[in-house]
Amino acid sequence: MLKNSSRLHIPEPGCRPGETPDMSHIKVPPAGEVRRPAEDVDPAEIRDLAWALIRVLDDDGNPVGDWNPELSADVLEKGLRAMMLTRAYDARMVRVQRQGKTSFYMKSTGEEAVAVAAALALEYGDMCFPTYRQQGLLVARDWPLVDMMNQVYSNSRDRLKGRQMPVFYSSREAGFFSISGNLGTQYSQAVGWAMASAADNDSRIAAAWIGEGATAEGDFHHALTFASVYQAPVVLNIVNNQWAISSFSGIAGGERTTFASRGLGYGIPSLRVDGNDFLAVYAVTRWAANRARNGLGPTVIELFTYRAEGHSTSDDPSKYRPGAEAAVWPLGDPIERLKTHMIGAGLWSEDRHAVLEKELEEVVRAAGKESESYGTLKEGARIPASSMFDDVYKEMPPHLVEQRKQAGV
Repeated sequence: MLKNSSRLHIPEPGCRPGETPDMSHIKVPPAGEVRRPAEDVDPAEIRDLAWALIRVLDDDGNPVGDWNPELSADVLEKGLRAMMLTRAYDARMVRVQRQGKTSFYMKSTGEEAVAVAAALALEYGDMCFPTYRQQGLLVARDWPLVDMMNQVYSNSRDRLKGRQMPVFYSSREAGFFSISGNLGTQYSQAVGWAMASAADNDSRIAAAWIGEGATAEGDFHHALTFASVYQAPVVLNIVNNQWAISSFSGIAGGERTTFASRGLGYGIPSLRVDGNDFLAVYAVTRWAANRARNGLGPTVIELFTYRAEGHSTSDDPSKYRPGAEAAVWPLGDPIERLKTHMIGAGLWSEDRHAVLEKELEEVVRAAGKESESYGTLKEGARIPASSMFDDVYKEMPPHLVEQRKQAGV
């Protein structure tokens, strides 16, 4: 008999700091077991894929199953290089933050495949609406590291003139929409951009990324409503890295169902993919992009991954999760998994990997030296204070002219 009383449920993570990490609750299915439907499939026929986990690379690094994109050696090497360069860039920028040369930084360690594989699967002209852990999009699109560093330092060569927080990049040329600190806004913006592209009969599509925690924001649901109603050509990525700053995914609803399943109520095809499997992320992104480009509407993709380090340089993950938790993450490291695959296919070697690692460290070091010559948070040239009055109006109105005079700049 049911009790005539209610109970408030407070989601709790499985392990606390100081405890032995346990991820036995994460069920990892064998690679290759999930079917790959036709790109023009009716979303109602693939509802089960919102609870599956699409994987291509098996435990030995072999590609298996229908989702194998059969990438060329050139694409694989470009993907590996971009992921390694992203990691080397992250490592340097955290070091300089600790030295006081910038105020803030966010690494993407363990999530490099989420951005890099997607960037290579999309067309260069497609517009990306990222959150703040997809710097790999810029790296994979060969955007200059010096320009990225200038933004982090807010130095004299910062194209954004110090008006954005560090790591809140923006590049129209690279199809990288300005990052916003207001979580979730990029989702609605991506759908609107995609709707405009479709209205103009443009072949370009949009892609957006959001953390699993921010799916609890209203912007997420507003975006899905408009994407569904207007069949916008957009790929809507949910990066489930298990932690929204210090809150585990259950706080946003991850205990009861998958985040991919949220798209089903809107009639949007929804897929769940191993976010640490470069080949799987590439294949699923290309599938969704082809649907969008062929007028078949949006797709929701949940990228199941793990934030291996802190949320940012302002965060101490040891305060809310076991220190050894990253080591027991069952889906491994995206760079190591792709390297293993390439070595097994006879396309790579440990020696070549070591050489490339050193080469990329030197690339980052040289870029850092150049960028720091233009100034850092601690020293060097700055954007003129007078620039605060620029870029608002085509012609500066009298009241701003007067304010600039009063400011003496």
